[in-house]
Amino acid sequence: MDIVWVIVITVLVLAVVGFVLGLLLGVAGNIFAVKKDVRVEQIVSVLPGANCGGCGFAGCQSYADAVVKGQADPGRCSVGGAEVAKQVAAIMGVESGDSVRMRAEVACNGDCEKAKSKYAYKGLKDCVSVAKLGNGPKECAYGCIGLGTCAAACPFGAIELRNGIARVDAEKCRACGVCVSACPQHIIQLVPFDSRVAVLCSSKDKGAVLRKYCDAGCIACGICAKNCPVGAITVQENVARIDYSLCTNCGTCAEKCPRKVIRWVENVQEESDRV
Repeated sequence: MDIVWVIVITVLVLAVVGFVLGLLLGVAGNIFAVKKDVRVEQIVSVLPGANCGGCGFAGCQSYADAVVKGQADPGRCSVGGAEVAKQVAAIMGVESGDSVRMRAEVACNGDCEKAKSKYAYKGLKDCVSVAKLGNGPKECAYGCIGLGTCAAACPFGAIELRNGIARVDAEKCRACGVCVSACPQHIIQLVPFDSRVAVLCSSKDKGAVLRKYCDAGCIACGICAKNCPVGAITVQENVARIDYSLCTNCGTCAEKCPRKVIRWVENVQEESDRV
């Protein structure tokens, strides 16, 4: 009989202790609970869900958290563009501001026919690995290696290889910046979608050296800079650079370039169709 009472009392004590602890945990949970802002999920619902990292955050959820906390502006989703920026801004109760559509551009035109090779490469199709072997098989140490690391990384299938050079389909491109980060040569940049001119060279070698290995490179002659009516072009480290904030797409630079290194695109859409 004593044993029965001991068991009963033990069970009752444990039940009371469990009840008290559960009650305390419940109270503590309410006191220390981190309240989730409903705006986070609202923002996530209007984002494309690409999780590409183009906004500078790990994914759409992280970006939404940052917007709500005031750590990021509503217009950083390049994939969603202006429309998504307006929706995010509306959720936050702020103005979205002007959003300029961007696209990726590969600053190299040294394909298999125009650029000389140091050796015939047969191996792993990865630019990052091959870049460690003397910057790839081409004699130019600065140009496109052409093994498609950027194309493989692009989440939208906007890049393909043509004759040893990566080319971007502007219409498919969402300016997420993944290719910019993936390129070991750092020759991919984001430019305004409507820009019609681009310097397709990244070589820093002097003209006399460059002429020996590439028929499509910039020789830093400066003719483009001298003829630009708005001063949008400068020559830096032996290659022409365009300031797109000043460029008016007049096409003078492309017309004057003696080596046709500066590409003129009459219609961005038509150019995309040829990629």
